[in-house]
This record gives sequence, C-alpha cells and structure tokens, in this order.
Amino acid sequence: MRATRLRTLSLLSLSAAMLLAGATASLAGAQGEDASPEKEAGIPVTDPLVVEKCGSCHAADSKGNLSRISWSRTTPEGWAQAIKRMVRLNGLDISPDQSRAIVASLSTSHGLSPEEAKAVMYIPEKRMIDETNIPNDDVRGACAACHAMGQPLSWRRSRHEWKLLQDLHVALYSQADAQYRRPAAVPPGAAPAEGEAPAKKRTRGEVALEWIRKAAPLHTPEWAAWSARVRSPKLAGEWLVTASVPGKGRYVGTMTLAAGGADRFTTRTVLRPIDGEGPAITRTGSGLVYAGYGWRGMSQGGGAGAPDALGNAAREAMWFDPDQKSGDGRWYWGEYHEFGYDVKLTRASAEPAVLAVVPGRLKVGTKGARLRILGHNLPAQPGDVDLGSGVTVRRVVSVSPGEWVVEADVAPAAPSGPRDVVLAGAVLEKAFPVYRSVDFMKVVPETGLARLGGARHPKGYQQFEALGFENGPDGKQGTADDVALGPIDVAWSIAEFPTVWYDDDVKFVGKLSPAALFTPNVDGPNPERRFGRNNYGEVWATATARAEKDKFGRPLTARGFLVVTVPSFQRWDQPEVSK
Repeated sequence: MRATRLRTLSLLSLSAAMLLAGATASLAGAQGEDASPEKEAGIPVTDPLVVEKCGSCHAADSKGNLSRISWSRTTPEGWAQAIKRMVRLNGLDISPDQSRAIVASLSTSHGLSPEEAKAVMYIPEKRMIDETNIPNDDVRGACAACHAMGQPLSWRRSRHEWKLLQDLHVALYSQADAQYRRPAAVPPGAAPAEGEAPAKKRTRGEVALEWIRKAAPLHTPEWAAWSARVRSPKLAGEWLVTASVPGKGRYVGTMTLAAGGADRFTTRTVLRPIDGEGPAITRTGSGLVYAGYGWRGMSQGGGAGAPDALGNAAREAMWFDPDQKSGDGRWYWGEYHEFGYDVKLTRASAEPAVLAVVPGRLKVGTKGARLRILGHNLPAQPGDVDLGSGVTVRRVVSVSPGEWVVEADVAPAAPSGPRDVVLAGAVLEKAFPVYRSVDFMKVVPETGLARLGGARHPKGYQQFEALGFENGPDGKQGTADDVALGPIDVAWSIAEFPTVWYDDDVKFVGKLSPAALFTPNVDGPNPERRFGRNNYGEVWATATARAEKDKFGRPLTARGFLVVTVPSFQRWDQPEVSK
C-alpha cells in the first residue's frame, strides 16, 4: 500500500509539473514575449521543420525564439534525448527522418562550440573515467550521485532554464528531491562571529544550482565566436591514423573519407600493427558530422566473433579541430562499450609525417638499437634524422616512404624523459622515452568493472594493462616528473579482495586471460556457492613483471581493483544519433 501511495504521489507530481509547463507555454503564447520569465536573450529558431514540429508546444515570440528551446544548447546526443522525452511524455508525433533532421539542425544552431564539446567528449565516446570536473561534495551529491557530471555539463542553459531543470528532476525523481534537500557542507571559516546572526543554512540543491549557472551559462565567448564562423565540414580525402587498443597494441594507417552528401561521409580505414606482427585491419563505414566538427559514425571489419575482436562492428565518436586538419576520438563496441580504439587523425598532405617509433622506449647506455620510424611520404633517400638529446644515429639501415630503419646509440649520461623525432622537417613529439630503470608499475584501470552475464543478460568484460614508469629526476614515485614507459611484459593472476571473509570470490567471479582480458562468470544464483549466491565479488587483478625487478631483486608487481557485479538491468537513455 505504501508503494502504491508513493507511485500515486509521483504521478500526481509529474502531472502537475507537465500541466504547469503547458500552462506557462500557453500563457506565453497568449500574451507574447513580455509574459516570458526569461531575462536573457534567446537564440532564435529559424529552421522551418523545428518550428513546425516543436512550435505547437513551445510558444514563439516576436524575435523568433521558441520557449525553452531558445534558451538551451547541447550536443547531438542531448537533442536526441530531448526529442525522445517529448515523444514519451508529451506525445510528439515525429518520424525518424524528421527527428534526425532536427537533431542535426539544433546541434548547429543551438549546439556547443568545439571547445565546450571537447570537455565532455568522454560522454559520446563512452569512456569510463574518474571525473575531475566536480567542484565539491555538494555538487557531487546533488548531480553526480545518479549520473555522470558530464551529463549536465553537456548542456548550456539560461539561469531560468537551469532552475526549471532542477524542478523537473524533483517532479520526476523522488531521489533527486531528497538529494537536493540535504544540508550543504559548511565551508571552513563559515561559522558566524560572536554576536552575529547565524547564516541561513543552504541545501545541496541551492549550491549546485548556483555553481552550474556559472559553469554552464547559455551565452559564452566560445559560443559567440563559433556561431559566427561555423561552416560545413570539408573532410573528404586521406587521413593519417594512429590508434591504440588496450591489450592489443598500437596501430598506424590511413582513413579515406568520401563525401556522401548533407555532411555525410563514407569511410575506408586500413590499419597495421606497429610491431609488424599480425595482418592489417580493414574497416569500412560511414559517418555524419554535426556542427562542423562532431563526428558520429559506424564501421566494421572482418574477423568479428570474439568479444574483443578488432573487426567487430563499432560506433565512432570523434572531435575534429575547427581547422579541419586533425581529430581524435574513440571507436567502441561491446554491450557496455568496454572495447575500443583510441584514435588520432591528421590530414595527409604532400609533406612528410612521422606517426610512430618502434620500440617504444630506449635504455641509457644502449648500443646499436634498431629503431623503425613509421610515417607517410618520408624521403626516399637517406638523410638527417634527430632522435633527441643523448641519442645518436649510428647509421640509416633502410628507407621507404612509409618506414625508415636506423641504428642508434644512447649515451650513458643521457637524461631520462621523452624524446621528439625530427625527420625531413616532420616532428613527432614525445615519440619515445629514454630511461634508466623501470622503478614501478601501474595496472590500468586502477578500478575495473565487469558484469556477469550469459544466461539471461550479456556479459560485460574488463581489459587490463600493466604500464611501467621510472621515478624521474626527483627519484620519487607518483610525482609529476615520472617517466611513462608503456606496457611491460607481465604474468597475470587474480587474488582475493577480502571484503567478506570465506566467500572465495576468486573461485566464482570469472577468469583473467594471459592477455589480461577478464571474462566474467554467468549470471544467476550458483548452487555451488555459499548460500546459493550469485557469482558477483571483488578481486585484485595482479601483474608480476617477468624481467623487471625492484631494488631487492624481487619481480615488480602491481594490482588493480576489480568489481564483478550483476548485469545492468536499466540503461540511461542515450540514443545513438549516428543512425
């Protein structure tokens, strides 16, 4: 009965909020722009299709503004999400083609500038990261307790619109209302002096609203500059690609884009592993560019089948620099988007370009190290190549437009740190590091997440890597001058994380492959486990170096924390806008 009453109250709150929003829109339409509570200038809507499909509910004023819409800006994913909400809650009648056209239109006229979008690209790229854009625990509790902080920061709104969004959360989600009402933390020194009246206690909701109004306002210098210079993407042609796949290695190659009309392109990508082992990967696909810089696409290659196979069909989210000469992003797949290529693109030209250097690091005192310099349009005749301080080229072994092979010596006194490679005027910054010793390792991610599945739900996998580091000039671990050395050859194992005694998680959660791919067990109760529990649990993913040792002569080790949990039974509504 209590649950029924709560549901009834929630529905009444939602109905009241929708009626209030409708009444406000109708009043604005009846009385004109003077009835609008907005104090800021709106962004007019000029697209006839947007006016036709949205204008019946969103009242227009004499300046061409549509209520609510003209005081909001967001990403393609944000507008697609808003349209789907209008269909579900307000009965919007719209076809898929019309929806796609409106998303494309609003992403340009009411979108984000490239700089604003870059800061939240991890949302469309489906990256699992530790967010650093949350200013304090009050904002975290009010906003990021239920979703990533990148979700609201993918929007820009007027002050009034941010308050309406908070009100909508109260109407739709009881948990949000509870979070907003919690007392805000009192900052140091905020206690009143003797004789002063105590300050009014603030809530988390008030603190969060004040912060986000300043952090994500409707009008910004970045948007003013970009809206004046936005242009159609001219991306057709050949692009140079460098890519890395956790657990698989690094790749170089080319991506050819052909114009397909209306900011659409078809793609053909050929990648080859930089270590020369394994066949080339060929992928074909298509993509759509929003607002002149935001790529959303799909591609696939041969060899699909295994969950981590590099030929699996993937979605692509990339950000192109406004000069349309470079770009970067992620091509991802998996039921939980856990697999993917991290890619960087540079427009190919007649000029030489250096893409990668193999091997990935050189130790001081090394003699006759053979380096492969991979690139594009490299000189066909031997010439000067600079490998940085303390690294001397002994001789050029072979040359071709795509690869130079050189032998080099590293001086015993060479300073530790990354080196730039300069060849025929082409520069690859931080191409490889010089180091003295591998002082410590890190397992990445430091905290991993896998999900049980296979019986009724798909599995969620976790790929780990072990990376080596030198302490750097200050001799201390974990400081800014640590020298990153790349992947280390290690043996992998899993060990118990003793959250609960005698639960033997290691026996039930799943398996870690020699290549550090964790495959979870099946979902559902396990009769072989104590109390018949599911196969969830917490373990350490432990890496033990095969060759590198610490100062006591013991193999270097590192570990990452892995949570193996139940399937995700509910997903955030993040529609894919590339279809």
